[in-house]
Amino acid sequence: MRKITFILIFVFSFNAISQEDFKAVVENESTGLPMSSVHVLNLTKVIGVITNQKGEFEIGAQVNDTLYFSYLGFKPLKIAVTNDMLKFGNFKFIMTAIAFALEEIEVRPYQLTGYLDIDVKNAPVNTAKRYSISGLPNLGYESGNRKLGTFSKAVGKLFNPVDFLSNIFSRNAMQMKKIKLMREDDEIKNLLVSKFDRQVLIQLLGIRKIDIDDILRNCNYSDTFMNEANDLQILEAISRCYEEYRILQL
Repeated sequence: MRKITFILIFVFSFNAISQEDFKAVVENESTGLPMSSVHVLNLTKVIGVITNQKGEFEIGAQVNDTLYFSYLGFKPLKIAVTNDMLKFGNFKFIMTAIAFALEEIEVRPYQLTGYLDIDVKNAPVNTAKRYSISGLPNLGYESGNRKLGTFSKAVGKLFNPVDFLSNIFSRNAMQMKKIKLMREDDEIKNLLVSKFDRQVLIQLLGIRKIDIDDILRNCNYSDTFMNEANDLQILEAISRCYEEYRILQL
């Protein structure tokens, strides 16, 4: 009995020591001033915080965890947590602004005349359709405007998961398990709703952009949705697709 008690105490002590609240500061490289409202994500534990007015943040971390810093107009920063960072504290992270070279361009995607009746006919229309399938959750499947017979193809893929998403999801099984944690963290969701480039999703999920596109395409989301949705909407779409895939695998 004493041996069991000793082991339990040892395990508890080890966990307490191995994970700490990591505190640090984020500064602007060009001005040397602290940066507030920077999103700091622990990609390993799938948690996020933002810096305060003094550029300070505190996040749970341990050695070898990966921190990811994101702020609009600045290069993302990806850092592996070291033992020295946790031991000495007062660590300072420097973020560099991205220089944008703006050129004068003329954007004329459509030949608009100024007459509403004519311009309405020339404006593009999203022809993507969604089909609901009795017995399955969610509102339905967006088939897009790829080819005639999309509905039958969507149903065919849905009921043949081996030919559908098995390869993608099985290859990224560990990453897909992070989706639930991402959806439960408010700071991560706040960051994703402002992003449209998929870069944060790529870092959090640890998968390639081409995999994200393949998942959405095989789940029959339209090109319009894939091009215009923010990262939080993309996360929700992947989550729904994955949950439905799991149901069909049962």
